[in-house]
Amino acid sequence: MLVILKMGDTMQTCAKKYGDFEDWTLKTAGLNADEVAVIDPRKQNLPSFENIQGIIITGSHDMVTDRFDWIEKSSQWLMEAAKNSVPILGICFGHQLLAQTFGGVVDNHPDGPEIGTVSVNLHEEAKTDAIFKDLPETFLAHATHTQSVLKLPPNALLLASNCYESCHAFRIGSNIWGVQFHPEHDTNIIKEYVHAQMEDIKDYLIVLRDICETPHANSVLKRFADFCLAD
Repeated sequence: MLVILKMGDTMQTCAKKYGDFEDWTLKTAGLNADEVAVIDPRKQNLPSFENIQGIIITGSHDMVTDRFDWIEKSSQWLMEAAKNSVPILGICFGHQLLAQTFGGVVDNHPDGPEIGTVSVNLHEEAKTDAIFKDLPETFLAHATHTQSVLKLPPNALLLASNCYESCHAFRIGSNIWGVQFHPEHDTNIIKEYVHAQMEDIKDYLIVLRDICETPHANSVLKRFADFCLAD
C-alpha cells in the first residue's frame, strides 16, 4: 500500500470544482483508493511502516520553515521511513520538507514566487534515474511556490533545474525524490492558483508563460507509483 501524506488543503473554490491534493495525486498516479492510505499528520497519528510500499508527500499552503509540531513529527517519521528503505516522493512542500529533513536549507526564493507553466531542464544524472530516465531533457511543468531548496542535503543528487529555480528535482540514495514542480496539477488547477495569486505576485520577477498541459511532468507520479509497486 502507498501512503499519501496530506500536508495541507487547497483553496475552497478549487476543492469544490476539482477535489483536493490527495484526489489529484490519486488520479494522476493512476491509483485506486483501495491502494492508498491518506494520512493527515495535522490530525492523525503517523503509521508504522509495515506494509507501506511508498510515500507521496503533498504540497501545502504552510511553509516548512514554520516548523509546526506536525511538520517536525513528519520530518522524524520520514527519517525513519528512509531507514526502513521506504521509497518517498515529495512534491513542492514535500520536496522542501525532505531537503530540510536531510540537512538542506529551505527559505524564501530571493526573487519571489515561481508560478505558472515553466520549463524544467534535466541534468546528466537524470539520464540513469529510475523515475526521470525516459523523460525529455526539457519538459513543461506546473509550478506555484514561494520557498525553495536553497542548499541541497549533502548526500543529495541534483536532477533538474531551470533558469529561475536551481533545484526542481533531487534524489537521495536510490529511492527518495523531491520535485519542486507539481506533477499532480492540470491546467484547470494551475489556472486557479494563478488567478488567486495575481495580486500577490504582480511586483515579483516570476517565470510565467502560457498555461498548457504537462504530460511529461504528470508522468512522474505514475512512474513513482510503478516503482513502488513493482515488487
